[in-house]
Amino acid sequence: MFELPEMVNFARQMNQTLKGKTIKRAVLGNTPHKFVWYNRTHDEFEKLTKNKTFGEARAKGRWLFIDLEPGYVLVLGEFGGKVLYHPPGSQVPKKYHLYIIFDDNAFFTATTQMWGAVELYEKGKELSGKYVKDMKTTPFEAAFTYKYFCDIIDTLAKEEKKSVKGLLTQDQTIPGLGNAIAQDILFKARLHPKHSINDLNADQKQQLYSAIIETVQEVTEKGGRYDEYDLYNKPGKYIRLMDKNAVKHPCPQCGGKIEKIQYLGGACYFCPKCQN
Repeated sequence: MFELPEMVNFARQMNQTLKGKTIKRAVLGNTPHKFVWYNRTHDEFEKLTKNKTFGEARAKGRWLFIDLEPGYVLVLGEFGGKVLYHPPGSQVPKKYHLYIIFDDNAFFTATTQMWGAVELYEKGKELSGKYVKDMKTTPFEAAFTYKYFCDIIDTLAKEEKKSVKGLLTQDQTIPGLGNAIAQDILFKARLHPKHSINDLNADQKQQLYSAIIETVQEVTEKGGRYDEYDLYNKPGKYIRLMDKNAVKHPCPQCGGKIEKIQYLGGACYFCPKCQN
């Protein structure tokens, strides 16, 4: 699944390559998929997007918002798969969930392997969708301050018992973070995935906040994670410290063996000596 850094890079690349192009034709998926959500019929989507200009793209959490000028915003969210630019003369993929061809015969496709949303809203209503209308502040926004972060923890701690992994990955409390990037954040913060947020002291809160900011920035600067692909079908250059390839190998900090557990619906990779 694409996480915040990948979405930020998609937006940047779209603004460099697709912005200003005129849409000749845009169609929804040619392959049925019960976990891809559309809010328009195929005919309606094609009619409303014809001759629109591909405008500014911006990322928030695991979602992309793309102006189709005049009057509409294309929303892509919760994707895992391929979101690609194709130069003129390229072969169209056999399967896709969105296909947009421009007047210069370049085209753009989006294909998801798991689930995702492809929605078209009248401009001004793009934040009315179920999963985006109440989206909280992301680590890429100036408002994501240390005080804001501490307030989130303090509020959650009063309401429920939650682990640090739950803080990072559940309910999009911090939009854009997922299980993959959370592993490295927790390793850098020296926190076990099951560590309760109620037990975080001031130093640990600061370490966790800093690890979030630093990791998101580094992954973004390196074009995403090594196992995700950008708009030009090139893999990112960020190599995760804690993933399946690290299991039973020495910890880069202390030399102890990295372990794996299943927790909160996914795998966790951690150093039992460094993370507590």
